[in-house]
Amino acid sequence: MARAGLRRGEAAGLRREDIHFLVDARHLGCSVPGSHLHVVRRDNGSGAWAKSRRSRAVPVDFLLVQAFDQYAVERARCAEAVLGDVVLVNLARPPVGAPMKPGAVNELLVRLSARARLERVVHPHASRHAFATNMVEAGGAIDEVQKLLGHATVISTQVYLHPSPQRLRAAVERVGSLIEEARR
Repeated sequence: MARAGLRRGEAAGLRREDIHFLVDARHLGCSVPGSHLHVVRRDNGSGAWAKSRRSRAVPVDFLLVQAFDQYAVERARCAEAVLGDVVLVNLARPPVGAPMKPGAVNELLVRLSARARLERVVHPHASRHAFATNMVEAGGAIDEVQKLLGHATVISTQVYLHPSPQRLRAAVERVGSLIEEARR
């Protein structure tokens, strides 16, 4: 979720057919270049839904592909999960091999937050905010973030941006530099 900006329902609703972690997926009938996943609204039987009615392709980076590969190996060890189409399944709790429900994503993050001894619990939606902020910090434009998050309007996207104090300082210093240049 944090590497692709997905909502918990979108992540829990992913099916194997939505994952195109290849350099070229044309042989799958997909024209989207590079590694990506498709967010599609459909009834998954687990309560997981994509919020938007519009499907979207989300490019992914090599870290997400590597994490997915590690997960796929662990998932393959679970006999109950081998034949299932939903990507995220319960591997440690009953019903083992069943599609993970959105609420289980929250429970997982609560357990992982405690295991990492974090002061605060990490919530799934916080990863979306972090994704958007990180995109802008890395030089992404707000319209790019809007498309990646699947927002209909840029107004919805603005809520997700949380500039760091360093970025605010740099913005003020850029203005100062422009004023100095104009005086010359």
